[in-house]
Amino acid sequence: MTEAATILVADDDDGIRMVVTQALTRAGYDVRSTGNAATLWQWVENGDGDLVITDVVMPDGNGLDLVPKMRHLRPNLRIVVMSAQNTLLTAVKATERGAFDYLPKPFDLDELVSVVRRGLEARSKDSSLSAASRPEEVEEALPLIGRSPAMQEIYRTLARLMPTDLTVMITGESGTGKELVARALHDYGKRKDKPFVAVNVAAIPRELIESELFGHEKGSFTGAIARSAGRFEQANGGTLFLDEIGDMPMEAQTRLLRVLQEGEYSSVGGRTSIKANVRVIAATHHDLKRLIRRGLFREDLFFRLNVVPIRLPPLRDRTEDIPELVRHFLARAANEGLPWKIIEPKALEIMQSHDWPGNVRELENMVQRLAALYSEEVIDAEIIDIELSDRRDPVEPSESGGGLADTVDGHLKTYFNAHDGNLPAAGLYNRILREVERPLILHTLQATRGNQVKASEVLGLNRNTLRKKIRELGIPIIKGSG
Repeated sequence: MTEAATILVADDDDGIRMVVTQALTRAGYDVRSTGNAATLWQWVENGDGDLVITDVVMPDGNGLDLVPKMRHLRPNLRIVVMSAQNTLLTAVKATERGAFDYLPKPFDLDELVSVVRRGLEARSKDSSLSAASRPEEVEEALPLIGRSPAMQEIYRTLARLMPTDLTVMITGESGTGKELVARALHDYGKRKDKPFVAVNVAAIPRELIESELFGHEKGSFTGAIARSAGRFEQANGGTLFLDEIGDMPMEAQTRLLRVLQEGEYSSVGGRTSIKANVRVIAATHHDLKRLIRRGLFREDLFFRLNVVPIRLPPLRDRTEDIPELVRHFLARAANEGLPWKIIEPKALEIMQSHDWPGNVRELENMVQRLAALYSEEVIDAEIIDIELSDRRDPVEPSESGGGLADTVDGHLKTYFNAHDGNLPAAGLYNRILREVERPLILHTLQATRGNQVKASEVLGLNRNTLRKKIRELGIPIIKGSG
């Protein structure tokens, strides 16, 4: 009869130790448990145990600090880290220091048993990750926010992908944070010291996309007065993030497929092959399989890009993260010079009941608006209800295609009916224009985080004209990137 494996459990919570011990004992394992780091280390130093399950915070030490020491002493020992500090950085640190897996509390006991079983099956395999090869711990701002089960799965997936060069496809609705995930994969991966180059495929004119991605030689087409490096060359050694890949035209898809297959490419008009030393991460809000069926996306390119799929949940599926996201965005707004605000609990409840069709981006814009436009220090439920009610019935194009024009028409009819026989003497035209102009410019500035150069481009206005209108309309200055 095969001797049962011994599992060492360290957690200062008596209840958790008892529940974990009972679950693992029922699964056929011998369990030894302790409430402190010193005893765990003594057991490991003595050669006891086949697998370790350790909490992060214990009264006499940090479980994460023990992981590299245990791995250095016993390289084949598998270590599972569990923690109530459910952030991406916790998952990343656990993986970087050599943990076999990371379990956020509270966890499913069946999942715990499954992780233990996989760890024991893998313990005979020599690990290529050593404590000496791991980077020093770096405390930084959280790259992603949220402690919901949906985000925990994302964190665990990202932590496993950090040390690899696997091609990743990130999908999800607009505003869910696809570029943030791509940046996290780069910033905490082995290419972090090399460039991160992001390309919004949908924003590049169809006729220029190949030149943009692969570069061009002097004289290769009209206007090519000098050689230009493409994004693949700019990202050499680092990461190339292809956002909105679903909007890439077929010709460019064919060239991209060749790069992924052969690991090299040539510039437009070039005759020499260039090695492609980049990690490719793609993202889209489209259903690529649907585009494939419609003949708009290459199936073979899809399989090359979709090596590891990551689907980001919409905000409506993780509303428990909204309070933490709001605090984060309020702090960011305060750092940018806007007044600090407090959101009442009832107001947060209303925000959690909203569908957020624009996802995290919509939430961030709303928080910035609250900080910029309201004089109240405490944002109550009434303010939030007013803000959200204005957005629950967005302007939809009518059957005739009127859209905004129909809405304005309706408001004007109401105005003239209400003032029949008592119209203002003059100035109505400019007053109406002012009422439309002010929110248009204000929302554009919020969307560009106060960058007046970008806002003037979006609006199609000269920058001096924009500045003049900001003064005339009394629009508050939003401090940001420009």
